[in-house]
Amino acid sequence: MAVSVITRLLTLVLGHAYPAYECYKTLELNEPRIEQLRFWCQYWILVAFLTALEWVADCTVVSWLPMYGEAKLALVLYLWHPKTRGATHVYDSYLQPLLATHEADIDRGLLELRARAKDATASHLHAAVAFGRSCFVQVAGHVSSQLQPAGSGRTTGKVRTVTLTHHTCMRASMQPRISGFHVRR
Repeated sequence: MAVSVITRLLTLVLGHAYPAYECYKTLELNEPRIEQLRFWCQYWILVAFLTALEWVADCTVVSWLPMYGEAKLALVLYLWHPKTRGATHVYDSYLQPLLATHEADIDRGLLELRARAKDATASHLHAAVAFGRSCFVQVAGHVSSQLQPAGSGRTTGKVRTVTLTHHTCMRASMQPRISGFHVRR
C-alpha cells in the first residue's frame, strides 16, 4: 500500500509537476527554442493520450497488474529525461503516424460531437425554460388563489381564478407588470 502511494506521488511529481515547470521555463525564455517547444508539446500530447488510454484500460485489469505503477513511472521518466528524450521517439515513430492516418476520421467525429453537443445544449435549455415557465404559472396560480377580497373576513363565495397567457414584460416607466392576467369573478 505504501509503495503504491509513493509510486503514485512520484509519478505525479515527475510526470506532471516537473515537466510542467520545464515547459514553463522553456516558454518564458527571452528567445524560446523551437526544438524545446516541439519536444514539450510532443510530451504533453503523449501524456494526454496515455492518460485517456489508461482511463479506458483501468476499467479492465491494467491497474491490478504487478508493478504497474512502477512501469508507468519508468515510462514517464523515459519520455522526458534529457538523456533519452523518449517523447520525440515515441511521438515520431508511433503516435504521429497513427494520428495522421486517422486525422480525417477524428476531425469528422469531433465535428459530429460538437453538433450533437450544441443540439443537446439547445434542447436542455428549451426544456429548462419551459420548466421555469411552468413553475412560474403554478406559483402565480397559487398566489392568486390565496388572495382574498378585502373585507370583513367573510368569504363571499366568489372565487378568483387567474390564468397566465403572456410572459412578464416591462412598461416604459420600468415598473414591473404582468400582462395577460384575466380575472373572472
